[in-house]
Amino acid sequence: MFYYLFEFLDKQLNFPGAGVFQYISFRAAMALIFSLLISLVFGKRIIDLLEKKQVGETVRDLGLEGQLQKKGTPTMGGLIILSAIVIPTVLFAKLHNVYILLLLLSTVWLGAIGFLDDYIKVFKKDKKGLAGKFKVLGQVGIGLIVGVTLYFHNDVVVRDRVHSSGKSAYTIEVVNDSALVGQMPEYSTVDTKSMKTTIPFVKDNEFDYSHLLSFLGDGYKKWSWLIFIPIVIIIVTAVSNGANITDGIDGLATGTSAIIGVTLGILAYVSGNRIFADYLNIMYIPNSGELVIFIAAFVGSCVGFLWYNSFPAQVFMGDTGSLALGGIIAVFAIAIRKELLIPILCGVFLVENVSVMMQVFIFKRRKKKYGIEYAKEHRFLKMAPLHHHYQKLGMHESKIVSRFWIIGIMLAVLTIVTLKLR
Repeated sequence: MFYYLFEFLDKQLNFPGAGVFQYISFRAAMALIFSLLISLVFGKRIIDLLEKKQVGETVRDLGLEGQLQKKGTPTMGGLIILSAIVIPTVLFAKLHNVYILLLLLSTVWLGAIGFLDDYIKVFKKDKKGLAGKFKVLGQVGIGLIVGVTLYFHNDVVVRDRVHSSGKSAYTIEVVNDSALVGQMPEYSTVDTKSMKTTIPFVKDNEFDYSHLLSFLGDGYKKWSWLIFIPIVIIIVTAVSNGANITDGIDGLATGTSAIIGVTLGILAYVSGNRIFADYLNIMYIPNSGELVIFIAAFVGSCVGFLWYNSFPAQVFMGDTGSLALGGIIAVFAIAIRKELLIPILCGVFLVENVSVMMQVFIFKRRKKKYGIEYAKEHRFLKMAPLHHHYQKLGMHESKIVSRFWIIGIMLAVLTIVTLKLR
């Protein structure tokens, strides 16, 4: 909203300083600041309201140290995160941008699913919450909308280089205050509808999903939606559930999401900036730079929420926050064509997810082969997901969270390195 206001002031009234709103970096900084302020200032009020409404967490006794002390801690704190994302984005982003609209829809959609789940648990006193099939149905629904939009919308394009001649043009680059003169082939650019994505650690690291259907012969590209849309649905569902599973101890999912958000912001900035994309020889995605404003609000909301969610937590985000955080990360990565980096960047979510699947698979296999008693005594992990395993080993949850954050930072650095390491 402010973007359009200040654009009018700048172009129609020549208002001094109004032109600063044209810069993505300025609007991203403002979104980050506003997001932090909303989380910090209004967060306490929301927590007080949740306490007044007796929206407390129901805790099962799993034999974990300090677990029962968390009983009654307000949940549904994801409302703080959602408001701190949506409000700054609406204020500072270009609302006609298809990527911004898609991320806002994903945030509200998945937040609503999580809210419904928390509502059933808290007010209906049903510990199971929303049935799993309905959660998955909701995740599949937003995945379908995202996939269809990114595939068919006319504004979702990539800019390809088209060599126009065999001639070379002189270029001058300033490096460390020294001018370097070089030559590069002349080329023109064209915006095209494409299902290209980025493959890490590979030279010319682009892959077109439509190539998987090349066996269909001429015209196979028109059927690429058969591959792309299901992939989008799977990624959105998997990452959303991964964040949900990771949200088990104070500050773990929130801090990990903030680290991932900073990395995605860097990737979005270079992918949406023609100069940086050209220099790094990566895919340039027109209009995607606007996503930096959204991800700045995302990071601000996570960091602000940590003020109240760090150990000992004054509030839990609940499914209202965790389902939305994972879904946002997935949709954002897909929008900037970096979804194949998710196993690296979201390695913490991935390991948490896999730990649960391995625990169930191995337990069932040992139960079938050796019996229930043997399976119980020889579990793969003392408890799943992985963070509870370390709690069972006697490690304090603050140390677990800190170490998971360190691993998350290492994975984030590795993800950024993939821009040049091929």
